[in-house]
Parts: sequence; C-alpha cells; structure tokens
Amino acid sequence: MAINDASDDASRPSAYDAVLFVSFGGPDGPDDVMPFLENVLRGRNVPRERMLEVAEHYQHFDGKSPINEQNRQLIAALRAELDRGGPRLPIYWGNRNWHPLLGDTLREMADAGVKRAIAFVTSGFSCYSGCRQYRENIAAAREPLGERAPVVDKIRVFFNHPGFVEPMAENVRRAIEQLPAEAAGDVPVLFTAHSIPMSMADTSKYVPQLKESCRLVAEAAGVADWKLVYQSRSGPPTQPWLDPDICDEIRTRHAAGCRSLVIAPIGFISDHMEVLYDLDTEAADLCRELGVSLARAATVGTAVPFVAMIRDLIAERAWELPDRTAVGCLPASHDVCPLDCCPAPQRPAATAGRPAASAPGRPS
Repeated sequence: MAINDASDDASRPSAYDAVLFVSFGGPDGPDDVMPFLENVLRGRNVPRERMLEVAEHYQHFDGKSPINEQNRQLIAALRAELDRGGPRLPIYWGNRNWHPLLGDTLREMADAGVKRAIAFVTSGFSCYSGCRQYRENIAAAREPLGERAPVVDKIRVFFNHPGFVEPMAENVRRAIEQLPAEAAGDVPVLFTAHSIPMSMADTSKYVPQLKESCRLVAEAAGVADWKLVYQSRSGPPTQPWLDPDICDEIRTRHAAGCRSLVIAPIGFISDHMEVLYDLDTEAADLCRELGVSLARAATVGTAVPFVAMIRDLIAERAWELPDRTAVGCLPASHDVCPLDCCPAPQRPAATAGRPAASAPGRPS
C-alpha cells in the first residue's frame, strides 16, 4: 500500500527510490481474528483451542487490533518528516500477517517502477522474529516477482539510538509523576519486552540489547531501581522462554513490600495488543487485586524525536552517510545483517497446555 507519494525531488541524490514500512499486522474486525491468527501460526503445530483462547483477547477489544491505526499515524508523521528534511521518498506499507500484506505491497512497488527500497521494521531489537524473519518475509514476497522485484535493504535496529532512548525516558518520568507523591521518589520500574524462546535468545543479541536500552532509559529518567522482565509468552509449557514474567515479578515485589511501581514496555514501539491486554488488562488487574499502585509508561509511538530518528536512519543509507549515531556501551548495530545473524529457533512439538496471554509471539 502506497502512502502519500512524495512528488518533489529530494535535495540530494538517494541510493533508494522508496521506503518500505514493515510491521506485524493485526485484525481490523471480529471476522478477521481467526484468519489473522491462522496466518501467524501457519506451519506450527498449535492446537485450535490455543488460537480460540487468544482470539478471545482480541474480541475483548471488538476484534480489532490497534496496531494498524497506530502504523497509519506513524507513517503520516514519517511522511511529514521526510518532506521536511528528506530524503523525499514515497512510503509503502506491508505487513507480515495481515493486510496490506507484503506480497501485495511488493507487487504494487514493482508495478510503480520501484527498483530499490529501504525498509523500516517496527522492531528495535535483534532476534529471529524481530529481524531475520522479517527479512525472510521480504525475500518470500519478492520471489514471485522475479526480475521485477525491488531490491529491499533493512535499516539497522535502534535500541541504543537517542531518538528511541530519550522519548522513552520522558515517558517513564511522566509515569512516575502519576503515582502518589510519597511513592514517586524511589518507585521501581519494570521494563517489559516480548518473551521469546531461549533457543532464539541464545542465538541473538536480544537480551544484551534490551538490558542496555533499559539501562540507558533508567539513567536518563533518574531511576535507580529497575528490572527487565518479560510478557506475552506463547510457547508450550515444556519449552524454556525468557523470564521472569511481568505478573510473577509483580507478585514477588508485592510480597517484599512494594506498593507502587511503573511498567515501561520498552520492547514495543506502540500500544498494540500485547500492551493493551497483557499490561493494561492482566497486569493492571493483578495490581488492583494486590493493592499496588500502578502507572504504565507510554510507548514511543509518534514522539517527535522517534520519528526524526526513523528519518535519520533512512538518510544514513539513502545518502550513504559515514556516521552512525548511538549512545551507551554498545556500538551502533550493523547496517547489513551477517548470513548467520539471528537463526531460527528449534521448535518443539506442540503439547497440550495452558496457552499464553496474548497474540502468538514476536517482539514488535
């Protein structure tokens, strides 16, 4: 899907002639929920009852995921930023699992004569489902087009870019201010990210990148007591996934005397289903049950520094700039992923067990 074509020539020559905005996708209504989940779980041995339980969480929000509207807002903000500072490129939008699907979008790009595109993926951290799988999805979408297929490069992950760190820190500060005055001074902050299988985590930089991002945000927000925890586990009980779970950590903190806390969904760039259900519903209900005051920090969404960061990451590649902005102890991530980067995890056979709380898993 093309979004607001930019007709003006860029002020500088560009190595690309389009931007491809790539996301996970989500259902737009009740009738979309099961087909969407079938797309997500295609090729996996997941019992139908597992999908039905997850589908109930979408129906809790009238069967509509907020991610599509949030992506439209981010694309509109990015369009304005590219128009302001360049490179002035048309933006196309394609999803992994729901309309507009990547295959349809790549065909539209080919029909429009696009030869080279730079892709922004709505995931700031490196792992199979958050990086390599998107590259595989793009490759699969290109294949039917043959020689007409645009070449698509992906911009680097942005976990330690100040355009991500600074607005997230500001959101944490605002969340702390929402708590009772007597609790705000030393309130703990629980940073959450999508849990992934240990077999995926062990072959990627997902956890080190998350920890560094948490450290940078906590430092910028003036937070001393913080911890990285996980949410939205969706694998069988027999498969090890990253922990601790957010709700388990809340119980542990409460048992130790904690009565106020902040949750900061650092692993997500917008308030989509995992945030609305797993945090704003399940974690919030648990805190009310335990008598714990909770403030949930906003995601970066369309914050001005974040949108400017996306533009800068596009410009790095489009204008072949030499510098790569990053803060903290880790270097800026690579522009081009190595061949062995973020390999696919080994999937165990499905077993009957309690399904997890939200949409089958990926960090995005």
